[in-house]
Amino acid sequence: MSPPPSTREHTPQPENGRPVPNYARRMKVLITGGAGYIGSTIASACLDSGITPVILDNLSTGRAEFTTGRAFYQGDIADGHLIDRVFDEHPDIAAVVHCAAHIVVPDSVADPIGYYRNNVTASLDLVAHLLRNGCDRLIFSSSASIYQAGDDFTVDEGSPHAPQSPYARTKAVCEAMFSDIAATGRIRVLSLRYFNPIGADPQMRTGLQLRKPSHALGVLITAHEQGIPFTVTGTDWPTRDGSGIRDYVHVWDLAAAHVAALTRFDGLFTAGETSTAINLGTGTGTTVRELVEAFNTVVDNPVKTTDVAARPGDVAGAYTRSSRAARLLEWQPQHSVADGIRHSLQWAAVRDDRLPD
Repeated sequence: MSPPPSTREHTPQPENGRPVPNYARRMKVLITGGAGYIGSTIASACLDSGITPVILDNLSTGRAEFTTGRAFYQGDIADGHLIDRVFDEHPDIAAVVHCAAHIVVPDSVADPIGYYRNNVTASLDLVAHLLRNGCDRLIFSSSASIYQAGDDFTVDEGSPHAPQSPYARTKAVCEAMFSDIAATGRIRVLSLRYFNPIGADPQMRTGLQLRKPSHALGVLITAHEQGIPFTVTGTDWPTRDGSGIRDYVHVWDLAAAHVAALTRFDGLFTAGETSTAINLGTGTGTTVRELVEAFNTVVDNPVKTTDVAARPGDVAGAYTRSSRAARLLEWQPQHSVADGIRHSLQWAAVRDDRLPD
């Protein structure tokens, strides 16, 4: 698919001496889940790079405020008539970034049917609608939670898969499903396997939409705001301090990786290859206790901790040792864990004004 150009100018740099493909010079991209935390940040990065985002979100967890000034369609990714309408009104969409998903591990344990229906079945419907509309480029927001980490807690794109929660399995199932569909030659799929996003758009246009997010940094910020101890869930993992280990990557760096993937998409696949994957992480493992230590260097009033057992579906964690993103995307994270904490705190301070409930 080589659509006609959109109206916004974008001039990406040549990669490895090769000319940038025409589709990437003046691009429009559909972002499913584009009113959520990661999707809206990707949309902002696209706009900053001259790429026009079109947002599709059912607002089950996303926020309409994050779609201001952007083409927006409210509805479900499984709604074929809506997908047809989007492509009828934007025939120059060159690629789709698929971020729409439910992502809370404990919720997936409690409601696996809902997670498989929302994350897998709806994604199957989506890709069928994309094929019907002639879209042949898909970037899938996948997860590093699909991996089985080695003894040193590191993984690369070739590491074995061993998802430990229904949420993680939905991501693995989607990757396999998309790979099978891509093998028909009608679409190519790039799976970007996220590690642990933190932070906010440095310009504070978007951030975590939940007032009390459930991930470690969100809970840590809530504990700081309320002056209560932060609960470390799981303290007997075989890590250097017993707490879980993660690869915390700034959400703005994640967004920049998507822009790189969009402008380089056609050059990411080897001859005959129709699906591939790239890890997006910093390459540095940070334990939960180390995250707390970093947090306490940023705030004035240190947070104390209390220890409890791990929750169902929790895993020790992992971080990437791969250099594939640097090689193929010419991408490396630019923000530290402390930057992510600082931007998360800045967003938390303005969140209620930006997102009145």
